[in-house]
Amino acid sequence: MNKNCLYQTYLWVLLVVLSGPAIAAQTPDNILKAIVKIKANIPKDAATAQSLGTEREGNGVIIDKRGHILTIGYLILEAESIEVTKADGDQIKANFVAYDYQTGFGIIRAIEPLLIDPIRLGQSFRLKTGDPVLIAGYGGTEAVLGSRVVSRKEFTGYWEYLLEDAIYTSPPYPNYGGAALIDRDGQLLGIGSILTRIDVDGLGVIPCNMSVPIDLLKPILTDLIETGHSSAPPQPWLGVHADEAHGRVFIIRVTPEGPAAKAGINAGDVVVAVNQKPVKGLAQFFRQIWASGPAGVKVTLSILQETQVREISLQTADRHRFLNLSRQR
Repeated sequence: MNKNCLYQTYLWVLLVVLSGPAIAAQTPDNILKAIVKIKANIPKDAATAQSLGTEREGNGVIIDKRGHILTIGYLILEAESIEVTKADGDQIKANFVAYDYQTGFGIIRAIEPLLIDPIRLGQSFRLKTGDPVLIAGYGGTEAVLGSRVVSRKEFTGYWEYLLEDAIYTSPPYPNYGGAALIDRDGQLLGIGSILTRIDVDGLGVIPCNMSVPIDLLKPILTDLIETGHSSAPPQPWLGVHADEAHGRVFIIRVTPEGPAAKAGINAGDVVVAVNQKPVKGLAQFFRQIWASGPAGVKVTLSILQETQVREISLQTADRHRFLNLSRQR
């Protein structure tokens, strides 16, 4: 075992010592076997090809004995082919199963038996600031990083995305897409989403990862596997990328042929109000849109374009229908 392997094994032992007696029956090696590499190829004409690329690679976690693998959804969106690499290097084809835009989770299923024990789902609500965790991607003990939770708070993504209680960890893990956030018992607490920065009291702005809490998966897991989507009514979608500065919301990109683009909204526009209610910040903007009703509801946006405020009425859409999500059984 090389020095790096010894160090990462030490991290696992340290996590147990810091957290108290471990009760997991699985060894670290068995747990890490449940983490695979995912490679997805996306058609050039896919809606997400320009923003996310046509060749995507990251991690996934085996969550049951039927071959279902949990990952972060952007890795597999609109994929025409998916390949899974197991811990032993064997490569297996996989099919797209589900994507949930509200959480960001994606699920695929290997077309052949994996013969690997799945990782157990933990309880992410118990995770608090200061708790030690491990972040693991494909690659065995050399791909394990000891980290700590630096915050549990809201995360707002420019792509019309909002998590109420995201998990922020530091030091950051470089291969974060679909990486497993693991507790002392070897249970899965979250799935890696992005690399970001956060302001921490006493430390200032530090780099960190944001992971999606596993508790968000449990209520929708059966629906995702059986139907490909949550049974909850889909949120209204505008088809914009937006940012915030000093409480003002700016449109930075519009999705071609999306609701906003068809209504005449452009990059550089400023959102002043939604349905005559003033907008203060990106999170509030998204919440006001979603509070208007389910996907398809009409909303009126007050938009500052150059020096004039325009009232623009548009019909929202279900973003899932805009994407090519070919579900394969």
